Amino acid sequence: MKIAVVGVTGMVGQVMLRILEERNLNVSTLIPVASDKSVGTEVIFKGKQYKVVSMKQAIDSRPDIALFSAGGEVSLEFAPQFAAVGTTVIDNSSAFRMDTDKKLIVPEINASTLTKEDKIIANPNCSTIQMVATLAPLHKKYGVKRVVISTYQSITGTGVKAVEQLENEYAGKKGPMAYPYQIHKNAIPHCDVFEENGYTKEEMKLIKETQKILDDYTIAVTATAVRIPVVGGHSESVNVEFKTDFTESDVRRLLSETPGVTVQDNVDVNVYPMPLIAHGKDDVFVGRIRRDHSQEKTINMWIVSDNLRKGAATNAVQIAEYLIKNNLV
Repeated sequence: MKIAVVGVTGMVGQVMLRILEERNLNVSTLIPVASDKSVGTEVIFKGKQYKVVSMKQAIDSRPDIALFSAGGEVSLEFAPQFAAVGTTVIDNSSAFRMDTDKKLIVPEINASTLTKEDKIIANPNCSTIQMVATLAPLHKKYGVKRVVISTYQSITGTGVKAVEQLENEYAGKKGPMAYPYQIHKNAIPHCDVFEENGYTKEEMKLIKETQKILDDYTIAVTATAVRIPVVGGHSESVNVEFKTDFTESDVRRLLSETPGVTVQDNVDVNVYPMPLIAHGKDDVFVGRIRRDHSQEKTINMWIVSDNLRKGAATNAVQIAEYLIKNNLV
């Protein structure tokens, strides 16, 4: 496979390279792509150095697959150009997620819907991926009626500038601000931009993407997204109302049998998911599974995942693996 990584010098792009290497994908030719200012610099993949090329050079190379993580504007401009030369694009931005003609894929849930005709495939939002990974098997069994989510999101979801801001604040230095406020010793209820309805774009992604991935627009979803000074991964408090009743033991069993999900739920010995545990891993971790006694047929869960891996790069690479395995590229 001839694989391009677009946005290779960014945080997610670097993790994509690492995961391509870890999972030993059959990459015959790697094409690292970045902005003009990075063209000519080098990246290392499987012990070899590769020169970063321009978008035009990459398109002219006609890769089989292009993994995009360069922002929505770049995706809107260049993903169709890659698709036009026969490349299958897996895009990590929000550019195509709600496009009715583009599929929004979490491989464990809906990869089977992919065909050779899908030349631009959307990778969901990081906080959505980890939540639907746990909701999908439960929805199949009990029918999800309503979901209330509060997120506690890593600064790495914002990018390098946010990490630098936190490191500067730890050290007592002044520097560029990724957020309108200090993040050290703080929690900022503001992920992405605010929309006219009072919700942030991040919160609306959780609402709309969940319905699209689970292919059920009757599910009521509401969300509050919060940025916290953590680097290991995103955490979510999720309250789920079902159409039919459940037992907590059955929920634990279903989730423990779900590929890509690890149940960590033994409060007697303080076992529950945390970003420190999820960091650097590909699974979605779920715990604090308990019935909501304030309302019938409702459960609470605590879900944690490394947002740069399963929440972005790993999910994209898993889509590529599925396409290759099923001869769809």
